[in-house]
Amino acid sequence: MFSFRTTPLFEQPDLVLRQGRLAMLCNQVAWHPDKGEYHFETLARERNLVRIFMPEHSLYGECCPGVEMVEIGDSVPPEKLQDIDALIIELQDVGARYCTATRTLLKLFYDLHRSGSDISIYVMDRINSSGRQVEGTMGVMGLPHRHGLTFGEIANFFYYELGAKFHLHIISAEAEQVNKELMPWSIPPFSDFAGLFTSHFYSGQCLWMGTNVSYGHGTTRPFEQFGAPFMEPLYDFNRKNGFKNWNDPSNPLYDNSLYIRWCRFEPAYGIWKDEVCFGFHLMFIPGHTYHALNHALRSIRFIREQFPDNFEYDSLEPLLQDNMLLSYVSGEIDWELTSEHIKTEEQKWLRKVKKYLLYGDSPWRVK
Repeated sequence: MFSFRTTPLFEQPDLVLRQGRLAMLCNQVAWHPDKGEYHFETLARERNLVRIFMPEHSLYGECCPGVEMVEIGDSVPPEKLQDIDALIIELQDVGARYCTATRTLLKLFYDLHRSGSDISIYVMDRINSSGRQVEGTMGVMGLPHRHGLTFGEIANFFYYELGAKFHLHIISAEAEQVNKELMPWSIPPFSDFAGLFTSHFYSGQCLWMGTNVSYGHGTTRPFEQFGAPFMEPLYDFNRKNGFKNWNDPSNPLYDNSLYIRWCRFEPAYGIWKDEVCFGFHLMFIPGHTYHALNHALRSIRFIREQFPDNFEYDSLEPLLQDNMLLSYVSGEIDWELTSEHIKTEEQKWLRKVKKYLLYGDSPWRVK
């Protein structure tokens, strides 16, 4: 059974919520400003909350005395749900299929469907911090790199694609005024999602995780900059190749939605910790539409061509999940063919996803 609820969780009349054994899957975004506390604190005081599932390092210690805390990786242990009547999920998706919350949701739904569970699932929906823009090709989860859905719509998509039979109830992102006032990045969904500008770059710059180039992990500008110690020779690339600067329209890194600044940074942790990296700071131009995936693919190929002996991208395939995109990065096909492939896949997704939307606005792609 599926339902879409337009009133807040604590106003739901469901007997299972009032008298059942409850668990919550959440992280730090589950804080409610009007109540001045986390939703699990309210549930622990007013209802029968027996267990909290939390992604690694997302919450603090024994935050609810008497409630079991279970730290998880990217899946909820099925045996920990056997004595639970209802599971409440409050996570913030960041608009890209790389997000751990998305993988956790799919694995949970798959396990519940396979086991024939009749548990009630309540998903507290939130606005997509990366908006309705769509980018890329559909991977193993059926989602493109940037999907344009809310977390509740992803749940709706997984539920019907799996043919699941457990009880799924989605609490609308518009059920409470606070969800319209508090920006979706106000409480970072994870430590590297720093704020508004991160949403413009995440779906593309996340690909550097599959390489030996830093995406700015361990700096104050994650996903807004990338670089590596071996990229230092690029300092005079433009002079040697006849370009005015990195923002010259004929430059291979140029994008009309950005200003690109040559820079250096030193990560405090992560890849190239405590080493000086040379690279680029990406600065989004307000009012423009930026296709982060396309720009990242072109940037990755550029770095591979410039540093064939230093650049490593063996771990890129699990992020791309598309042989044609990998062929472009490795130099086997040109950008025109790759771009047309991405465009076709995005159009397929926009047609497919219409039946899973829960709100009046629709996903869109950069023309």
